[in-house]
Amino acid sequence: MTFDVVVLGAGAAGLMAAATAGRGGARVLVLDHGSEPGRKILISGGGRCNFTHLETGPNCFLSQNKHFARSALARYTPRDFVKLVDRYQIAWHEKAKGQLFCDGSARQIVDMLVSECQDAGCEARMETRITDVEADADGFVVRTDAGDVRSRSVILATGGLSIPKLGATDLSLRIARSFGLKIVPTAPALVPLVLDDADPSLAGVSLDVVTTCGKKGPRFADGMVFTHRGLSGPAILQISSYLEAGGTAHIDLMPGRNALEVLLAIKKARPRALPPSLLEALPARLAKELAGGLGDVMLANQPDKNIKALAERLSRWEVRPSGTEGYAKAEVMRGGIDTSGLSSQTMEVRDVPGLYAIGEAVDVTGWLGGHNFQWAWSSGVAAGQAAAARV
Repeated sequence: MTFDVVVLGAGAAGLMAAATAGRGGARVLVLDHGSEPGRKILISGGGRCNFTHLETGPNCFLSQNKHFARSALARYTPRDFVKLVDRYQIAWHEKAKGQLFCDGSARQIVDMLVSECQDAGCEARMETRITDVEADADGFVVRTDAGDVRSRSVILATGGLSIPKLGATDLSLRIARSFGLKIVPTAPALVPLVLDDADPSLAGVSLDVVTTCGKKGPRFADGMVFTHRGLSGPAILQISSYLEAGGTAHIDLMPGRNALEVLLAIKKARPRALPPSLLEALPARLAKELAGGLGDVMLANQPDKNIKALAERLSRWEVRPSGTEGYAKAEVMRGGIDTSGLSSQTMEVRDVPGLYAIGEAVDVTGWLGGHNFQWAWSSGVAAGQAAAARV
């Protein structure tokens, strides 16, 4: 069988690329080893799919080339995807500033993408295991367990290593290596953290915090929740993407407030109270744990140096994780195919005309909140348009 474009992977980026290439006049085949398309889309956003973020920009992504995503994001924007969603009359809402979710089910997004592919004349073969991709005089040969497929162009869109229970593999990375591309070391990202000294009694306690990492690192203000093994919640998932092994994160447990002023004011106003009263703004279980080091000595008899030490911990709690919950709980993979080998305008491999890499497999990792989906849409459109233009 011969096609103009073969897309490897029926996920967000792959379906978008296939539909775009098909609309551009290419004969397109989508291959995937799974039983149905869009499996990660279906579980995203609690089943409602946080399908984009209105404020997506290059600054919302980690990459060794911080400017790489700029071109694709500018040419296919969140507004463009919203227009597509609106055309299918899919109701949506803005859950937090810029974060857009379906009112109904993530299935609506998958059905929309599948319809777009069908309307563009794309073919799809699910439950097909891809074993290799080789170049030949006419383009490429895609080896599968159902036979060989020839194509003028191939788009690598099989994603990364996150959520292996949904069939995640390193296929795109392996194929990229076989064509001489470099791979930026990969790791779980947007993932809960594991602490050696995690206190199970705090499991379930949640509060708003600010997380930071390094002197010039990003600052994330959002929710945090204690788990039996460590920490989770949006603020933790965000900062996890920036933590290297053995790295340290800092957490402000009283954001927007001067912790020392607050504690000293409480000490002055309630001298006969016990230490947990200092932390009345925090959840009770957490307050009891943090104030435990002050004993049962009433506040009037607490030295100011003890109050200062507690305030410092509240405003800059130092957390050095022993690890993460791994790819099983990670929303995305960090690292991937080195962008230095790709065109930022077309996603084409510079040294291998007709080969493209998009989505999570590429070293472009977004923040929480819909940015990674927007990268899938934008990179998919860029590659799909470029592949169709080669026909």
